[in-house]
Amino acid sequence: MRATKKNNQPRNPVSLEDIRKQIDEVDSRLMNLLSERADLVHQVGVIKKQEGLQIYAPEREDALLKKLLEKNHGRLPEKSIRAIYREIMSAALALEDDLKIAYLGPEGTWTHQAAIKKFGHSVQYASQPNFSDVFDQVARRRADYGVVPIENSTEGAVSHTLDLFVDSPLHICAQILLRIENNLMAAIPREKIKTLYSHPQVFGQCRNWILKHFPEADMVEVSSTTKAAKLAQEYADHGAAALGGALAAELHGLTILDHSIQDRATNTTRFLVIGEKTCPPTGNDRTSILFSIQDKPGALVSALQSFDQFEINMSKIESRPSKQKDWEYIFYVDLGGHCEEPKVANALDELRKHCSFVKLLGSYPDAGE
Repeated sequence: MRATKKNNQPRNPVSLEDIRKQIDEVDSRLMNLLSERADLVHQVGVIKKQEGLQIYAPEREDALLKKLLEKNHGRLPEKSIRAIYREIMSAALALEDDLKIAYLGPEGTWTHQAAIKKFGHSVQYASQPNFSDVFDQVARRRADYGVVPIENSTEGAVSHTLDLFVDSPLHICAQILLRIENNLMAAIPREKIKTLYSHPQVFGQCRNWILKHFPEADMVEVSSTTKAAKLAQEYADHGAAALGGALAAELHGLTILDHSIQDRATNTTRFLVIGEKTCPPTGNDRTSILFSIQDKPGALVSALQSFDQFEINMSKIESRPSKQKDWEYIFYVDLGGHCEEPKVANALDELRKHCSFVKLLGSYPDAGE
């Protein structure tokens, strides 16, 4: 018998138009579900206002994202899930209340980008000219939360933020970890560059690259990478260029001539979200404190032994002049655990025996996406 030739083509191939119709149907279901979710969010907002609860709940946000990632068995990567739900939760925050976030500006800074990463695009943002104004806006309830940098993996602590915590009534309620990628950007060709503008920390993060590629260029420090980008545009005819993020280049119409020029590929800045209250335990938390030791031999060793005694991990310690007395220092410390956990609470009680001043800045999820 003569063999028949097999046809490898499907009998009823699905057309592009059919697939698009299916996508439209899925989108319609998604819109209905998002509307249903928005109604539930509104109900949550009403209850929170009645009970005087904080609108933003970082512990709830952290738990929700973990559950969603555990349930994700489809094609979407973790990064995409986080990005999608960041905007869904941002819309929810805007529905619950007209949330306003103060940040160290101007628009386009790394702090601005960190704030968007945490709160999304649906809430209001208020750019502030300096660190103290961010704290002041939140303390006076002109903003619900503030976002400030606290440390960079290359350049270390941001001293201005540490100093402001000493007298501020505000607490830390969340942290943000943002990968920093600095770029060379200009409105002129590379060979015409004579002056580089940027923030001092950025110059520090790109020190080796600058020495290698622009050893003769003048380096002019400015208050932000956004201002640097603006000056690079204004003084382009004089050989100006800037070092900073892609958003700053986009805002000021500059071309990125060299990408990711920081000396360390894993350059990361940690930011803090400050507000009136700290947040409940999540099971994976960090606690930040300030303390000043008594002026006697061995005082610092005795203070630090309080954490060792209760097996508390101390992940960070920074010292700052107290500005009250010569050669007196205040220590900023990050601890593993939540202040409501018995061993952390006991360690803090022990610490107070050896210190003239102890201040709890807050406990918050030890995560930064």
